[in-house]
Amino acid sequence: MTKTEEHYHSLLEPSPALLKDIAAIDGDIMILGAGGKMGPALAELLAKTVQAAGINKKIAAASRFSEAGLKEKLDAFGITTYAVDLLDDQQLQSLPEMPNLLYLAGQKFGTTGKESFTWAMNSYLPARVGEKYKNSRIVAFSTGNVYPLSPVAKGGLDESNPPAPLGEYAQSCLGRERLFEYISSKYGTKVLLYRLNYAIDLSYGVLLEIAKKVKNEEAIDIRMGHVNVIWQGDANEMAIRSLLHCSNPPAKLNITGPETVAVEWIAEQFGQRFGKEPVLVGEPAPTALLSNAAKSFGLFGYPRVSLLQMIDLTTNWLLEGGATVYKPTHFQEREGRY
Repeated sequence: MTKTEEHYHSLLEPSPALLKDIAAIDGDIMILGAGGKMGPALAELLAKTVQAAGINKKIAAASRFSEAGLKEKLDAFGITTYAVDLLDDQQLQSLPEMPNLLYLAGQKFGTTGKESFTWAMNSYLPARVGEKYKNSRIVAFSTGNVYPLSPVAKGGLDESNPPAPLGEYAQSCLGRERLFEYISSKYGTKVLLYRLNYAIDLSYGVLLEIAKKVKNEEAIDIRMGHVNVIWQGDANEMAIRSLLHCSNPPAKLNITGPETVAVEWIAEQFGQRFGKEPVLVGEPAPTALLSNAAKSFGLFGYPRVSLLQMIDLTTNWLLEGGATVYKPTHFQEREGRY
């Protein structure tokens, strides 16, 4: 294991705050949609946290598990796995009841051309899941894409701003929120709408995409001139701890890093580390997709992993040939086409 890998794994260990909160969460926890970008790491973190806290709590994970070996990997952590197609109602209904639900299921990549499937995953399925788990506490992953583009000088939109989603992906995500709100109002279900953008890991994310382009001397579109990013491990911790803040009516919570970061600055940082001059195209627009996550910092504190740590780790990961996955964020998109 390289030093970068050792450092990476050390940053995925549960924090003291998470160990305290996991003991306060009453009952077992199910992750729905555990096979995506964040689900496997979230499931592993939950399993490690429960073990480290020395408590008796079942962790379950449901997904199609189309990635070879993933189900077996989670099984080895002591996680109870269910290989199901959540859109098949018979399979959904076969899942056990669970007092706590982390809902990660959704569709983003390849939305264009698959609009009906996107709406089914992002709006129809939440209604079915809400009916099934109406007696559970639900942290429902959403996205900052439900907000409109806003002036960079404003520093991002907070939860008091009304949604105005751009494009069908973002509209379907607002549909997800509305359906969980409906379930909450109908049954009194306690829900938290977890508006995340953008989580990064060493294998995917905004920083990796920019770093690879700088390293390969490829053009970087900077019209979407500013972004927010947060370490995936921090975002996963906040998701688990959010189970203590579900409410009726549903709570809304922006989850991202504290900085409004210029894409040009990120490219320059990687340029210095790789000894390359970034190739920048376009001009930064005065607006961007930005969130203000001050409310979440009040609940959980600031993220443990800093922006410069993320940049340094990503640099070393690429230089050492670390594995990456092709799941682009499309952070440059200004017209809502995903």
